[in-house]
Amino acid sequence: MGINRHSESAGITVVTVDYPPVNAIPTEGWFAIADEVRAAGRDPDTRVVVLRAENRGFNAGVDIKQIQSKAGHQALIDANHGCFEAFAAVYECQVPVIAVVQGFCLGGGVGLVGNADIVIASDDATFGLPEVDRGALGAATHLARLVPQHLMRALFYTASTVTAQQLHHHGSVYQVVPRAELDAAALELAKNIAAKDGRVIRAAKRALNGIDVQDVHRSYRYEQGFTFELNLAGVADEIRARFDDDLAARKAGQ
Repeated sequence: MGINRHSESAGITVVTVDYPPVNAIPTEGWFAIADEVRAAGRDPDTRVVVLRAENRGFNAGVDIKQIQSKAGHQALIDANHGCFEAFAAVYECQVPVIAVVQGFCLGGGVGLVGNADIVIASDDATFGLPEVDRGALGAATHLARLVPQHLMRALFYTASTVTAQQLHHHGSVYQVVPRAELDAAALELAKNIAAKDGRVIRAAKRALNGIDVQDVHRSYRYEQGFTFELNLAGVADEIRARFDDDLAARKAGQ
């Protein structure tokens, strides 16, 4: 359990996220993702990073139970710093990062995927930001890299999800395949990139980041400020308590 990194084949480094059962990532997990992705990018033999996950879904976002189990705001601050570091590590990685998504990709998962260079998804994959339903904000910066502006706003306000097929239509998901073929498809694409001259690939990553129209770090940090504000005002605690009560009621009715 945790974050694992290994060399798959020449030029390809695989970083795997594994926090069963749903990959709700604890604070230390976000920092670990950042550390492993950065280490992969610093390795001169790496030409492409494959970011994948075990378990039911790619990512369920921040481990809210961990935050709620600790008094004060330090746990929230740590989680926000961890997310910022993980997203930045993917975006700034010296080589392309391929995000490999199965099942659900929620909250912070969208931050990882939105900062990746290429996304491959299984045919059962869905993407969304439930933040509004949790009394928080954030990662609209990264959702906006996956869908057009007005769709992003509709998805954000309603906390709705979008399918891999819909994102493929918009061009942000490169390929949609059956779940059983997901890893193979990602490695096939990774091998194509790894076959290029590493010096050119690294220069290309710097060039493409340099022409981005949005400063993703500043934009996401701006969003985080409103999350802190909602927590300080007690709004987030109130909404999360209602969510927990509704969840308990649904379980009791099963």
